[in-house]
Amino acid sequence: MKAKVAVLSVKPESILEDIGELCSLSGMAKSLDRNATTILKDNISWHYPFPGANTTPWQLEGALVALRDAGFSDLSCVQNKTVVTDAFKGEDLNHYLPVLRRYGVPVLYNFREQDMKWVDYRPKTRLRVLHKVFPQGLRLPDYFFGKNIVHLPTVKCHIYTTTTGAMKNAFGGLLSTRRHYTHTWIHETLVDLLAIQKEIHSGLFAIMDGTTAGNGPGPRTMIPVTKNVMLASADQVAIDAVAAKLMGFDPMSLPFIRLAHEDGLGVGDPSEIEVVGTSIAGQNWGFSVGDNAASRVGDVMWFGPLKRFQKLFFHTPLVHAFVLGSEAYHDYYRWPRKDRATFESWRSSTPWGRLFAEYGERATPRMAEPRPEP
Repeated sequence: MKAKVAVLSVKPESILEDIGELCSLSGMAKSLDRNATTILKDNISWHYPFPGANTTPWQLEGALVALRDAGFSDLSCVQNKTVVTDAFKGEDLNHYLPVLRRYGVPVLYNFREQDMKWVDYRPKTRLRVLHKVFPQGLRLPDYFFGKNIVHLPTVKCHIYTTTTGAMKNAFGGLLSTRRHYTHTWIHETLVDLLAIQKEIHSGLFAIMDGTTAGNGPGPRTMIPVTKNVMLASADQVAIDAVAAKLMGFDPMSLPFIRLAHEDGLGVGDPSEIEVVGTSIAGQNWGFSVGDNAASRVGDVMWFGPLKRFQKLFFHTPLVHAFVLGSEAYHDYYRWPRKDRATFESWRSSTPWGRLFAEYGERATPRMAEPRPEP
């Protein structure tokens, strides 16, 4: 049986209704357990609100409305910390908090012990690399067990995986701040994480925002391109494959998609995916990844001649030098000198940018009142 991915052309003025239709077309309600809590896992690739990099506020609100309309009332949002992003700054600057407060959805943090604890987990499936990267054992947040999860990635490029989407969105939630240990084996890591998700979650689903897609050396320093589409699927591999194909990449040439397909974790071959909704026949956005300062360093340290020394660089206090370097480059060089101007131009001159500004200007978004719980 073919995997199903819904793709829909969307408009700012009807975005909540459009997301509801998208979720219906893709069979969201059948992929999740109504008796379980549903985690919304947004994506903050950069705490600054760069277009294409992060979950959009309408994507978050649309997911909440669609879930409630389908009878899922026990909802939560989980944030994670990385060594280069600030979850608190990100949820504020990207306007998630007013949406979550409006719908009464609690925010939990996987790095706060009062919210969840990290516990030992022994996967049932054969892992490709995580048992080698973490020989002392794998630890996962206990809150994730037995719950649905809805991933909220965006359509964008990535300097290490070419594209990034639903599969990569599990990276921050399920691995601790030492997740950088896995970068040399990032493709295999994403496959392992999908296998683990299938063991611990009661249901998996993804809603991907391509209203403004990210071309170039993502997941932060990109060229935003208005595309007016959103995707949804219960198959994490298939949705990433369709997004990759739209961007102009051969999905099966991307190791994380091909390996997941080979392991039977989802469908990566476009010929085996049913796309419903808006036709994408003939679409090729012509995206390319390119390089920036971060990718050049990463190519040498993670994949190049110095990878043999990564335990010295990244498993010791020396890692803080690289963290400071990344922060200096992105937050104190790129943002003030270039990317803030790109963001402000997008906010003032595009329909999606103006909708983003509207979410920021009002404590409660202008969209419809929350539907009553069933």
